[in-house]
Amino acid sequence: MKKHVVILGAGFGGLELAARLSDSLADEVRVTLLDQNDSFSFGFSKLDILFGWKATANVLLRYRDISKKGVEFRRERATSIDPEKRRVTTDSGSYDADILAVALGADYDLAATPGFQEGGLEYYSVAGAERLRDILPDFDSGTILIGILGQPFKCPPAPFEGALLLHDHLVTRGVRAAAEIRVIGPMAAPVPITKEVSQSILNALEERGIEYVPNQVVAELDTRNKEARLASGRSEPYDLFIGIPVHRVPEVVERSGLAVDGWVPVDHTNLSTRFPDVYALGDVAGAPVAKAGVFAEAAAAVVADDIAARLRGGVLQRPYEGAGNCFIEFGGGMVGKVEANFLGGPKPTAQLVGPSRELAEEKKTFGAVRRERWFGT
Repeated sequence: MKKHVVILGAGFGGLELAARLSDSLADEVRVTLLDQNDSFSFGFSKLDILFGWKATANVLLRYRDISKKGVEFRRERATSIDPEKRRVTTDSGSYDADILAVALGADYDLAATPGFQEGGLEYYSVAGAERLRDILPDFDSGTILIGILGQPFKCPPAPFEGALLLHDHLVTRGVRAAAEIRVIGPMAAPVPITKEVSQSILNALEERGIEYVPNQVVAELDTRNKEARLASGRSEPYDLFIGIPVHRVPEVVERSGLAVDGWVPVDHTNLSTRFPDVYALGDVAGAPVAKAGVFAEAAAAVVADDIAARLRGGVLQRPYEGAGNCFIEFGGGMVGKVEANFLGGPKPTAQLVGPSRELAEEKKTFGAVRRERWFGT
């Protein structure tokens, strides 16, 4: 009888795991893939929406189009997870899994920073990118403050991509001289694991007259006076505040007892949790890697290999290295690529390749390959 694998979450991790299990174990497992949404979008698609490069409808990939052997997608919201029994209850029913993979990602806690919900903007969600897109045309002078409100957060280059692309946007509109762009965050440098990549980003910001303010935590927004109050006691004025929201595990994961100290602890070699036959991968996991889709995808490959090895009485041959490449938009059609490896050596490494127009093409191919692999479109 086929083993039942239940995958919670159809982001990079869930989609890649479903695809790999379909490719390699379709005769041995049946997969139920659950997600509360009806569609997937790449993280970088939020920038396409924000700057009007693509319509929202053109960046959404519908889950109903998934056609992988042995994989059934169901649009349902998980309401409880019992990791000991591997039982998942949703708003439509319940599932008993032989193997459970939790890939629900990280949620945005907009309320964690007082004033942010009322007076801030964000582009980490489709709705947030649409809202900011509609507000930007009315901004023609003043200070744009991009605040990184907590750590860890998805896609470490994204706040800086936003700043560089906002620069381009304002230049195109002829109002850049009347605007100030500043990025403020709790990190000492844009990419703390490597001085070289951080310096490249800082150089790009400096060339465009954008300041990075390090080691500062935004405690709250004073929306009446348009000031970001910092934990240090200082205040930063703004006319437009764009925040990278505080991230947290979804509430259903918190209630399940899976999370410890904010995230789900996992064995770094194979992403297994302390509960037998339960894995956690991607942004929800507490592995010491960046929270980004490529690392979730790489984790899915290891989880699929581990499941296959265990079903066939073998052992995992290739442990998780936390390796992946993140693209970063530099503006003007130029794209760089950060090649990172968090667990494959004595210490994390990262280097920046580019930016170049060739990498802009590589980024397009990256999306097209995964669209074809996961959705067949």
